[in-house]
Amino acid sequence: MNKFLLLAAVCLSLAACGGVDPNSPQGKRQAIFKDMLKVSEDLGGMLRGRIAFDESRFAEGAVKLDALTRTPWQHFPKVQEAGGETRAKDDVWQRQERFQELAQEMEASTAELVAVAANKPLREQALVAPMKKVEDSCKACHEEFRAY
Repeated sequence: MNKFLLLAAVCLSLAACGGVDPNSPQGKRQAIFKDMLKVSEDLGGMLRGRIAFDESRFAEGAVKLDALTRTPWQHFPKVQEAGGETRAKDDVWQRQERFQELAQEMEASTAELVAVAANKPLREQALVAPMKKVEDSCKACHEEFRAY
């Protein structure tokens, strides 16, 4: 019986070692980025016909995405955290000025989307260009600063 308990304890310990602490800067920014992706996919899905277009849901999603885009940057400390696996390239910490520039472009693109989505009644075609700007700003930052 003792061998079983020891084996169970070892397995649980090993399972716990692989995760990111949700309260760490990395854990917090990953959670925000996942939320951003979900909201963005829903908005894009509405414009591409994958999800039924819902005017109020789109407008609410645009506001939520805009709020989310203003939060992950605070969880990138000025110096890279030791240990932990991250998908951020070292360039995030070595090229802070460029990283912040892209973050501001992202914020501007979501603010523009919110402004267009505030004009009722919503016309899906009017939302395509500002949504593309949002998606392009995500892509630009990923291409420069995310390790795949």
